[in-house]
Amino acid sequence: MPRGFVLRSPASHQEETAMYDHRRLGRELDLFDTDPLIGSGLPYWLPGGAAVRHALEEYVRSAEQRAGYRHVHSPVLGKRELYEISGHWSHYSDDMFPPMKLGAEEVVLRPSLCPHHALIYRSRPHSHRELPLRMAELGGMYRSELSGVLGGLTRVRAIHLNDAHVFCTLDQVAAEAGAALEMIRDAYAALGIAPARYRLSLPGPGGKYVDAPEKWRRSTELLTEVLDRSGLPYEAAEGEAAFYGPKIDVQIADPAGRESTLSTVQVDFHQPERFDLAYIGADGAKHRPVMVHRSIIGSVERAVAHLIERHGGAFPAWLAPVQVAVLPVTEEQLPQAEALVRRCAGLGLRAEATGPDRGGLGARIRDARLVPYQAVIGPAEAADDRVAIRLRDGRRLDALPAGEALAGIAAQVEAHSTVLWDGAPNALRT
Repeated sequence: MPRGFVLRSPASHQEETAMYDHRRLGRELDLFDTDPLIGSGLPYWLPGGAAVRHALEEYVRSAEQRAGYRHVHSPVLGKRELYEISGHWSHYSDDMFPPMKLGAEEVVLRPSLCPHHALIYRSRPHSHRELPLRMAELGGMYRSELSGVLGGLTRVRAIHLNDAHVFCTLDQVAAEAGAALEMIRDAYAALGIAPARYRLSLPGPGGKYVDAPEKWRRSTELLTEVLDRSGLPYEAAEGEAAFYGPKIDVQIADPAGRESTLSTVQVDFHQPERFDLAYIGADGAKHRPVMVHRSIIGSVERAVAHLIERHGGAFPAWLAPVQVAVLPVTEEQLPQAEALVRRCAGLGLRAEATGPDRGGLGARIRDARLVPYQAVIGPAEAADDRVAIRLRDGRRLDALPAGEALAGIAAQVEAHSTVLWDGAPNALRT
């Protein structure tokens, strides 16, 4: 099964790079596709890809809830004035879609979620006792990318972003940013991926940045402290900062070695000032919060693209479009196979039955080679409600009671494990 890339020669590396290209695999595995009538950079998701995407989103929401985040939902449109206040219009308008006229108003497809979250924070008074206030959203945003840079899921015009903003005191910034890095590391472990490197992204010559040297100095010092405390190796890179502040970028690499940013942690003194955000301190006076921007998996589109290429379609069991392939040996076992699919659904497992009309057992096993678990039901298994489980890595379990087998699979899925089976070693054979 696909596990990664082995460099043997320039030719073989190119072949493997093409083999793992997410654009090709996405279409072959019926995960996503595009249509010229929808437009460039606007892929649509087929059922298999939507299942991967939804599993990823559910993981992120659950992880954020456990970490004390509250989820909100905000519109993808905003008045042009909103982005003039935030600074996006003056620093980022080249990457935004043109305004749309609505009577006397101009509205814009948002390029970022942070202005909306700043307004949500501002809509209610806050005490220092509420901080840190952690606000999260899996929300849509839009970038006016040129056709020449669009590619598969990695560069798109409609982006679904895993975004969050922590409103906190200056003394809380380092702890919140450090906790965000821990969430990123936990997510990467569950996804079975690894960062190529960590980058401290700083402003560079000629860029469009907010002119506030003292704020840049303070935010850079805070992020440097967070990285040093984490013990993670990192590199500083000029010219990669956001227009309002520096950031920690977690870089990933595709099979060809091309890097892109997946996850980020940012410290922002700029927008709290622009939106006049405040909280009431212990002294009864108004104080300005700091805004920590944090994205655990970045855009869902880019995350799925990387997962496709990293795993070659053999996703961790909790992410797989189909988690259990139920394979009756003959037509006589079809009723038991269909009943097992219903039991899987009751446990929240995605399962499909493939009968002999789709070929012999060996052919169906090969067709299901990317599915984490294959449940084979022959006459003996059907007679006493048992299944013979074949794991995607080639191992086989002795026939188990169906309930026990499904409970074991559900436990691995619920744990977001990259391990297929934790059962007793003597139950496994090759």
